[in-house]
Amino acid sequence: MLKQVQHDGLIFYFCLLMKIFRYFISVLIFCLLTFSVNEPLYSWGFFAHKRINRLAVFTLPPEMIGFYKRNIEFVTEHAVDPDKRRYANPDEAPRHYIDIDHYSLEKNPFVVMPRKWDDAVAKFTEDTLKAYGTVPWHINSVVHWLTKAFREGNLDDILRLSADLGHYIGDSHVPLHNTENYNGQMTGQRGIHGFWESTIPELKAEDYDLFTGRAQYIKSPLENAWNTCEVSFAAKDSVLDFEKELSKKFPEDRKFAFQQRGTTTVKTYSDEFTIAYNSMLNGMVERRMRASIITVGSLWYTAWVDAGQPDLSKFYDKEVSQQLKEQLAEEELEEKSNDKAHGRDCSH
Repeated sequence: MLKQVQHDGLIFYFCLLMKIFRYFISVLIFCLLTFSVNEPLYSWGFFAHKRINRLAVFTLPPEMIGFYKRNIEFVTEHAVDPDKRRYANPDEAPRHYIDIDHYSLEKNPFVVMPRKWDDAVAKFTEDTLKAYGTVPWHINSVVHWLTKAFREGNLDDILRLSADLGHYIGDSHVPLHNTENYNGQMTGQRGIHGFWESTIPELKAEDYDLFTGRAQYIKSPLENAWNTCEVSFAAKDSVLDFEKELSKKFPEDRKFAFQQRGTTTVKTYSDEFTIAYNSMLNGMVERRMRASIITVGSLWYTAWVDAGQPDLSKFYDKEVSQQLKEQLAEEELEEKSNDKAHGRDCSH
């Protein structure tokens, strides 16, 4: 009888130990699945892209603002569609950036690179251009397509292309969208991409002065896009150097913090480090956001003018087609059903 009791006791404690072991294993798996170094990259971040498109509406002249205000939720919510499209379309990613320094380290790469697409293809081949990004040329193409949509009175295309154009313009204003060292991976600064364009504006945007004045006609959208990329590229050294300098003054436990993002806990830069870094940048993120807003409004305006300034009031009582709604729903489903977007990963 005593032996039976001892045997039952051993079984009980063994089962208890196994339950405790399984519990700790489940906790470990949970931590591995839910803790990451940084949130996934979505260009400027969903927050900033939406803010840029929304505020661009208020730069427009009276002949346009009524139409865009009626559709402000569309151009705001769909400002992030090009990022979602990266999950389904392998050709989408290069439209968001240009690694201009790939083409020359000794000379000014903006002098080395021809600004017209055909000239650039003749010099470097189309495959090379697509491999290292096409954002300035793609912005020019989208302006052309938007002009055509205005001219033809195609409501679906006007709204879809307006939202898309705002996204690509926003990306071109980000310094790290204009360099091969796009996530600090060449300088031991992985994660800086999402930090600059997502963490900072999400924390500080409410303090920004994003009033930009009235949209202006832009004679050459292509030249404007290239000039934007050149200004952005000129700022990338400050983006990288200031972060490295500040990191020397912050121990790990002060530089990073854990935050809840939906159902996921992520390791991200602390508010203290973010505020200090933003101060070192002396308003750079705010200036690039403001420049994005006025450029978006100006290129919407330019496309409308080049289309002959059509009367947009005829669309006031209309909404997008069922076909476009289904297409957008399909893109949303593609994003949610795929684990990874095509192209570069800046999530850590």
